[in-house]
Amino acid sequence: MLFSDRVDAGQRLAARLAYLQGEPVVVLGLPRGGVPVALQVARALGAPLDVIVVRKLGAPFQPELSLGAIGEDGVRVINWDIVSEAGVPAGELAAIESWERAQVDARAARYRASRPREPLGGKVAVVVDDGIATGSTARAACRIARAHGAARAVLAVPVAPPGWETRIADAADELVCLHTPAGFFAIGQYYTDFSQTTDDEVIACLKRAAAPAARPQNSTDPAADPPADHGEVPPAQGMDVAPVAGGVQLAGYLARPADAPGIVVFAHGSGSSRHSPRNRYVARVLNQAGLGTLLFDLLTQEEEVNRANVFDIGLLAGRLTEVTRWLRAQPGAGQAAVGYFGASTGAAAALWAAAEPGAPVAAVVSRGGRPDLARPRLGAVTAPTLLIVGANDDVVLDLNHRAQAELRCENQLAVVPGATHLFEEPGTLAAAAALARDWFVRYLARSRDPVT
Repeated sequence: MLFSDRVDAGQRLAARLAYLQGEPVVVLGLPRGGVPVALQVARALGAPLDVIVVRKLGAPFQPELSLGAIGEDGVRVINWDIVSEAGVPAGELAAIESWERAQVDARAARYRASRPREPLGGKVAVVVDDGIATGSTARAACRIARAHGAARAVLAVPVAPPGWETRIADAADELVCLHTPAGFFAIGQYYTDFSQTTDDEVIACLKRAAAPAARPQNSTDPAADPPADHGEVPPAQGMDVAPVAGGVQLAGYLARPADAPGIVVFAHGSGSSRHSPRNRYVARVLNQAGLGTLLFDLLTQEEEVNRANVFDIGLLAGRLTEVTRWLRAQPGAGQAAVGYFGASTGAAAALWAAAEPGAPVAAVVSRGGRPDLARPRLGAVTAPTLLIVGANDDVVLDLNHRAQAELRCENQLAVVPGATHLFEEPGTLAAAAALARDWFVRYLARSRDPVT
């Protein structure tokens, strides 16, 4: 057995999904057994919890054999190969669907009797179940999430059979599984307690998730104070600025120590802004080393309302490119080398922009970044690139290892011991800031002459 119960499985799955902290997540549990697992994930991410109701279509002579699945909003996934092999006539399949459709409607009505459905437009939908056998219900759930406007679908489970990814690869944008044991026969094999979850327990989970105490106060808040051990680094004297990108006026803060050899432009992650305390801390460390910094909002407040914009890497990279052009036109900034510092999804935007032909970028640093979101452009990046990842940020660390293999520029992957995705652990953000400082001092001083 791998898990004592669904709570244990959910807590361990939540640790693997920590890289999503700070993103606009909605966690969607599959009733019934997936909901207790999803509750632990929602609590850890500080995200709302909802359900997606799906039902397996079991073969009439062997209910555990899945012919497919149906879900809310008329979603239907049929495994026609199994239907054919099992010899299930069309009329019998229709009868099974009719019965299960009634169960879907009744169960959805009960779960949502006193609460509206969580909106998914522009959000990251994290679909959670207690395990995967055939994957038909999970596939249906991901289709429902996308139909409701989710910008990205992440399918996350504690256990699944080997090779599950190839069978369900088109179901979600990201697949996360803790264990794929050999000899997999049934999900319940890997739980000490795999007792049935009741409808009342599902409703209780939804109520607990909605309680204010269920959400951590600082785990996903990009404006939360950095850990106390970061120390006090005096901010450089700067000024509020209003860079223009494509006719859109943005808000920013520019700090330039005297004779700064370079200016680092920050690209914030989803849900963050120029007020991000972590990026402000890194900026102060760079200022103390004699480098200039520009922190600015990639989107206007009106644009942020459409959450899909937050994950439009092409749009964000375009803004970064245009703001860099604006910066080079400012008095005294034309001779300074330019570097990009990106966090989370902002790192993808920084790499995307750095890959533009003739991009005036002398160095790139990614902190807890998602370079995989810029994968089509990675091979075109020429600026020396440093990828900083927490040692305990397992999924993002793997994504960065894969991205590094595709970079053709001078590059390095630095792993900060004990750090998770947000570098909240004592000393970890300070370590990341020092790595960024040394990288930029090295390459921006070398490229002091303007890049054309």
